[in-house]
Amino acid sequence: MGVSGCGKSSLGAALARELGLPLIEGDDFHPPENVSKMRAGIALTDADRAGWLDTLASTLAAHPQGAVLTCSALKRGYRERLRAAVPELRFVFMELSREEAERRVAGRGGHFFSATLVADQFATLESPVGEAGVLAVDATAPPAEQVSRARAWLDQEAAAGPAP
Repeated sequence: MGVSGCGKSSLGAALARELGLPLIEGDDFHPPENVSKMRAGIALTDADRAGWLDTLASTLAAHPQGAVLTCSALKRGYRERLRAAVPELRFVFMELSREEAERRVAGRGGHFFSATLVADQFATLESPVGEAGVLAVDATAPPAEQVSRARAWLDQEAAAGPAP
């Protein structure tokens, strides 16, 4: 989880391979109206995100063996909405500076997310640091290190049992 450009898709794909789990790419579930707004540089509202989050929650719940989901989950309420469907859900928070996120988003092609929205995402972000079931990872660390940290933490979390 994290702002656009933090590396959610890259880490998610690598972690899904590492864990042998399906990958659910959250961006693929945005309705056309949301995509059009983001393409136009218009920030999504809580109402815009509600149906999308519900779809992600039901998609996750349909994978009782587990899955890796890429999703911004910027607000605590969004994370709680996902946790309500899958109580054992864990989040890997990809921490990244605003400047680096802007640089990454501006440099990627073929994605609907407008670089002008990065500032809005940082304004919306409610840091999950300190929440149960959350690991913060440096999004500028080498990908192999990110996967290794996430895998070790997930293994430790699984051994410890459900989050409080």
